[in-house]
Amino acid sequence: MFERGTVPSGTSSAAPARQRLVVVGSGIAGLYAALLAADAGADTVLLTKGRLGESNTWYAQGGISAVLQVPAPGDTVAAHIADTLRAGAGHCDEVAVRLMCTEARLDIEGLRRFGVRFDMGNGGGPALGLEAAHSAPRILHAGGDATGARVAEALIRAVLAAQAEGKLRVLTRAYATALLKDGGRVTGVGYLQDGRTAGIEADAVLLATGGAGQLFARTTNPGVATADGLALAVRAGAATADLEFFQFHPTCMVDAAADRAAAPVGPLLISEAVRGEGAILVDAGGRRFMRAYHPDAELAPRDVVSRSIALHLAKLGDPNGHVYLDARVIEEARGAGFLERRFPTLTRKTREAGIDWTRELVPVAPAAHYWMGGIATDHSARTSIPGLYAAGEVARTGVHGANRLASNSLLEGLVFGRRAVEDFLSGSTWGSPDGTPPRAVSAAGGLALTHASGAPSGDRSNVTFSAASAAGGAGFSLSGGGDARFSREALRRLMTSHAGVLRSGELLGEAAGTLERWAGVVPTGAPDAVAAHEDRNLLLAARLLVAAALERSESLGAHYRSDEPVETMSLPKASVVHD
Repeated sequence: MFERGTVPSGTSSAAPARQRLVVVGSGIAGLYAALLAADAGADTVLLTKGRLGESNTWYAQGGISAVLQVPAPGDTVAAHIADTLRAGAGHCDEVAVRLMCTEARLDIEGLRRFGVRFDMGNGGGPALGLEAAHSAPRILHAGGDATGARVAEALIRAVLAAQAEGKLRVLTRAYATALLKDGGRVTGVGYLQDGRTAGIEADAVLLATGGAGQLFARTTNPGVATADGLALAVRAGAATADLEFFQFHPTCMVDAAADRAAAPVGPLLISEAVRGEGAILVDAGGRRFMRAYHPDAELAPRDVVSRSIALHLAKLGDPNGHVYLDARVIEEARGAGFLERRFPTLTRKTREAGIDWTRELVPVAPAAHYWMGGIATDHSARTSIPGLYAAGEVARTGVHGANRLASNSLLEGLVFGRRAVEDFLSGSTWGSPDGTPPRAVSAAGGLALTHASGAPSGDRSNVTFSAASAAGGAGFSLSGGGDARFSREALRRLMTSHAGVLRSGELLGEAAGTLERWAGVVPTGAPDAVAAHEDRNLLLAARLLVAAALERSESLGAHYRSDEPVETMSLPKASVVHD
């Protein structure tokens, strides 16, 4: 184990090429960035809170969007840019989108160099799939619907090989608890491993910790998605932006009896690719309903499909219920066995859950899937704090805007993970001719950091959380009388009912009041208890999300306010940046 300030044997702390980069997180952004940094000769350390394979990347089915050197007929980088901007509801950073879409083919080649093998088509080139809101087939898959797992497996093999060669160091079960700072610059990471606290110094830290799906009762995310990186950055004083934009995947398989994410096989996302192949959505009466809500029906953007399902269920008087995905039509059109060949993982997992989707309807409902907002970064993945980078879902790069285009998330992690490493290797002075990252004054946007949310860094100002304080006394009751006591389950139920697919000022105000009270009384737990740290991180993330959702009174993308003022409906929508 590293001691604070030590350098692993066999490395030199004197040569600039051996400056240390600590990467926190082992999804696609963290694994890829660590490999690139190690290949370039940097002293690279990769920390992950669990095993290397525990990440959202592992569960990604849809694939990676990219316009290759030889694209599908009629496809262009310009079309990919236009599709991304359209899905983002006019809220994207257009420069960031252009960078991502233009550089995509570079990082696809990077993945191939590290051992990723993409599915091939009949013509000898990569098989390119079509997904919702894409204007042309440009989605690369590996192992059909097991793309995330196949990519992660290849990158993990490459990481372990690099570790065996002494190129990098991997610390598993190392839960990051704090960012170390000196003179306003991040200089390392404090972490918890096997019940003991430790720290490691660094010339820079890259947060690639993923998202926060565990904020909600229904989620496609694994249990490790507890807002850890966001909370670390906020407590260190980093700026955040667009936290109100949380994407709900419209088709997560649910246990029809219990109306929750299907437990026997874990969270099971039914990818857009299934609807891209022709699956339709029907209600309990067998009626196809999406055409009544959007001209693109099942191929509309994710936020539209999720909201349409929620509105349709509310209209039917069953707001907490589910609808059905009918994939039988694909089998009928493409022939027996097509679903198993095209979607082997989904076929196996639905079968394990007791459903033969070639013959039966699959019960589905919207589930928390991806956070578009996060730690504010520039185009080199730099945050507002010198020495701190962020890439992947934890970051707000601006490429997703108010609603992420399908299969752009893995691509974003690749492109901006690489750009972070490039900036680190260049000896960045944390400034650029075209501007600097957002200022770091108060990332929480007015949140008073109590003992429940964690102590701020030494140079962090303490301000009041006016949005929550003004929300009034209405609380969230689990049993109809009085405020619920804090628990992770109570938090997830509160966020689902009050800050989920459909929102209003009244519901958000009630949530803010309850979260404010919880923040003052939630036990801190043992300092060596990872679950206690996760609870505090989730509570902080919930307060930030609700505050941002209250501040944006108009609907935009994945943020839907049922009480949107009429006069705001056609106005330009600016980012809500907390700094």
